[in-house]
Amino acid sequence: MKKILIFFLYVVGMSQLNAQDRIDKAIENLEQNYTQEKVYLLLDKDRYVVGDNLYFKAFVFNGYGRSTISNTLFVELYDHNKNLVDKKTVFLTKGEGDGTFTLNEFLNEDIYFIRAYTTWMANFPEEFNFMKQVPIYNPNSDQKLVLDKNTKWTANAFPESGTFIDGVPTKVAVRLYSQGIPPASWSGYVIDPDKPNEKITTFKNLDENVSAFTMTPKIGKTYKAILEDSNGAKQSITLPPVSGSGINLQLSADAKGIAYKIKGGQLVNGLKGYTIIGTINNQLVYRANIKTTESEVSSLIPNQVSNDETVIINLTIFDDKQNAVAQRLFFVNPKNLNIDRPTLAFSLNNEPRAFNSFDIEPDGDYASYTVLVKEKNLSEPQNENTLLSAKWLTGDFISPIFNPGQYFEKTANPEALDAILISEKWNRYDWDALLAGKSPEIKYKPQKNLSFRGKVTNNGRFIPNKTINLMLQTAHSDKNFVPLVTDDNGFIYLDNIYFDEPLTVSYYLNKDKNQTSESDNLNITFQPLVSNVAYKNPLPATNYRLVKDKNAAQDPAIAKALQNKKNRQSIEDFNRETLIQEVNVTKKVDKKAELDKELSSGKFSSSNATIFDLVNENKDAQSSQNILQWLQGRAAGLTFTIDSSGNYIPSIRGSQASLYLDEIPVDAGMISSLPISSIAMVKILKEGGLVSNAIAIYTKKGNMIAEEERNTEKTNKLVLRGYDRSVEFELPDITSDAYKKISKDTRETLYWNPNLSEDGGLAPRVKFFNNDEAKNRQIIIISFDPNERLLYYNEIIK
Repeated sequence: MKKILIFFLYVVGMSQLNAQDRIDKAIENLEQNYTQEKVYLLLDKDRYVVGDNLYFKAFVFNGYGRSTISNTLFVELYDHNKNLVDKKTVFLTKGEGDGTFTLNEFLNEDIYFIRAYTTWMANFPEEFNFMKQVPIYNPNSDQKLVLDKNTKWTANAFPESGTFIDGVPTKVAVRLYSQGIPPASWSGYVIDPDKPNEKITTFKNLDENVSAFTMTPKIGKTYKAILEDSNGAKQSITLPPVSGSGINLQLSADAKGIAYKIKGGQLVNGLKGYTIIGTINNQLVYRANIKTTESEVSSLIPNQVSNDETVIINLTIFDDKQNAVAQRLFFVNPKNLNIDRPTLAFSLNNEPRAFNSFDIEPDGDYASYTVLVKEKNLSEPQNENTLLSAKWLTGDFISPIFNPGQYFEKTANPEALDAILISEKWNRYDWDALLAGKSPEIKYKPQKNLSFRGKVTNNGRFIPNKTINLMLQTAHSDKNFVPLVTDDNGFIYLDNIYFDEPLTVSYYLNKDKNQTSESDNLNITFQPLVSNVAYKNPLPATNYRLVKDKNAAQDPAIAKALQNKKNRQSIEDFNRETLIQEVNVTKKVDKKAELDKELSSGKFSSSNATIFDLVNENKDAQSSQNILQWLQGRAAGLTFTIDSSGNYIPSIRGSQASLYLDEIPVDAGMISSLPISSIAMVKILKEGGLVSNAIAIYTKKGNMIAEEERNTEKTNKLVLRGYDRSVEFELPDITSDAYKKISKDTRETLYWNPNLSEDGGLAPRVKFFNNDEAKNRQIIIISFDPNERLLYYNEIIK
């Protein structure tokens, strides 16, 4: 949203603007230094099973429009112990990107968390990172994930504008918090503890999250609210203390804008010298200076402050000494979301496994669509954070809101939404810090695409001011010759490069590639300059827990997900058996065993070891920044955390693992700087040997290269990992013999395309096959035009 004008108002009389005051300087600081981003991820499902692909589409906003600040998004997957399981680097185009996590069979059944952020966001509190819990099931796990549906709840009371003034009628929002599913019905009443049998007022919940009531507090009194849910659970909360003096800001919606009333209590000079400031997306849009000595004023903030768009305005009252004394959040135009709906033409076939398709009528303003079709279980409690609720609500607040998507549906309760805003505070900046002239420390600056710094050595020594010849190539690109000169410290830089598949970097000193003598001991180690930032806070609380009971009762939706995994395995087994029948299998030499025998001593031998051969296999390891990063998710029980220096710290079954390099103990920092091209083998040692709970890394010896590479020309080379490509969603082949053997098709995701567009002049077409139930299909369609107008569709089709 562009700010086109600022409204200045002088309430009751005119006054002159003085030279720049503290508030002016604070606003200048706010507008120049507090531009921030927020992220929303649309996932293809709510729960997963090992072996699934977890598909996501990312939307990055700067306020209420897609952000152009960042080109790179980091998406990370953690287990409940905050071990980093996997991570993706996603390229953003106009604030959009997509990716896939492949959930390997080694993952334990557990509750996992997806975190998403840009490096620019790392300059601000990490509470504003996107974070979502995702249950992942594994039928082979000893422990089973159970949802605790009897989660306890807490509550709190919030007077409007944060002030509770003697004799001033005040609206109070009551907010209920729960780790899981809050009670659908609850109510309460307010008492004076000195007269516990007299109810001052009563209230009933507006939805699962909030209720509201109005009362006139009296000085010297302490009030309590008694809450009770439909199950009989009770809780008592104490209302904020009553102040003898101060001001209260009261807001209401008006056809022309926001009507506000400021009421003061026991103010010597009334409201004279007070100021009201309105900001939208950390930008000043409204200011009123009050001259009157009266204790009550009222006025109207016109809708034009938001360009007639739907936004949240943050209103703050400053006293005559320019201290912030009251704050209130309010929706401008909450019923005018300014959203387009796609024109769809379909008549769905509800027969099991039937083919369905529909077209999105072409619109020149919308070039690409995100489309998801999935089976929706309407019997489950709905707790959706949609693109709409993320854009206009949850992306800017850190407290949990149950089912926030409900506030942007056709049946939304505006009173409940306003009560939510009364209970919230705008934490993206702090007025005290702004007034003191403080600004955020910018450690991470956004960069276009990816950049790398290379440490260049020859015979182990830095070589400053030397020309290094690089040859860059991916599997689907031409070779690019790049000559670079090392700086005074022996570093070279690859700046602003884009690649979404492994990039092979060949390097040498001589211009003539065949003259390799001077390059034989040349080595380059690259480090990314755009990289992940460690997560410092604890992970959010969850109402999921693990139990040691393989026979624990399963939710029907989970049973369907597990059945889908069996179906996938059945298809793979059928196809594998067919392939074996068609191929003559010949016995091969076990090169991995030979390599282990050559490198390992008896002390490091174990029958309970997982071995990775990097000489003859696992060529994809070269695309990782270091070997520990590559090992993520590749061995059962092996997990990683990232320390403050960015090193990967391994654990095996919850205990920190020891690290060995050629059977000598080392730390993670040494392993992080070890070129993968020099590694021959990695051995994960668990229990049962002389050395256990350890990772042993072995470097190459002599002419230890793959057989197919023995006759190739020697070249110094390494592989860089760039942006991660998304895995393409595939429709099932329902005509295959393998698919026909499936007795019950329980697929949840029926169609996924994060970038659907016109094909050869034909309208964008969605094609999918029903599962065997085909009852309630949820269809989500999202697009943006060049002016950031949103096209949105989210409906259940029966």
